[in-house]
Amino acid sequence: MPSGGTPSWVIRENASRSVLLALYLREVLGIASPTELPRLRDLGPVTPADRPVDVQDELERQWRAWWMMTVEPEAHPSSVPLELIEAFGTEVALPTTGAETLAAAIVPHADAALSWAEWGHEAYRSTSSTHRGDAYRAYAGTIAEHEREVGRRAHSFELNVEVLPLAARGIWWIGSLTVAVTDTLRTDPAAFDEALHPIIAELA
Repeated sequence: MPSGGTPSWVIRENASRSVLLALYLREVLGIASPTELPRLRDLGPVTPADRPVDVQDELERQWRAWWMMTVEPEAHPSSVPLELIEAFGTEVALPTTGAETLAAAIVPHADAALSWAEWGHEAYRSTSSTHRGDAYRAYAGTIAEHEREVGRRAHSFELNVEVLPLAARGIWWIGSLTVAVTDTLRTDPAAFDEALHPIIAELA
């Protein structure tokens, strides 16, 4: 974020355990949405349970609602209180009503999901720690290039970036202020700059 004066920008980069958990459970539950977001990479064989169509549809609806709350909780607050799902410790909280199908479906996968999410989060931390400072420069450089192109300072904006082990390389909007980027793209400076540029242009 630039210091002094206005406008300013804030970019937060992470591989959130909560987002990783939701995506792992998306795989093992056979959830199709969001259809534009690629599947996870290197999970091994996954065979979702065979459920009646109406049950699967309800499971998808409840997962989508949870996904939106997970990605951008302030923009998508629950209309009812939340309660922790004991099998997930403090990592998963679902609405006390309206999420019963999802709560029942995810519990059998708790241990595997937690282990995988921890692995994904630590892998991101390990990679990002080897180039500390590069993250700011990557974003600042793209914003400076945008400012040169449009001939003005960038508008103030916020952006959340989730760096994820997705099977396809790219960058996707997953919320109004949040994008997902493949970890392999994030570690390729030139390609990441090119992919990020349209996102910055849209915001700034």
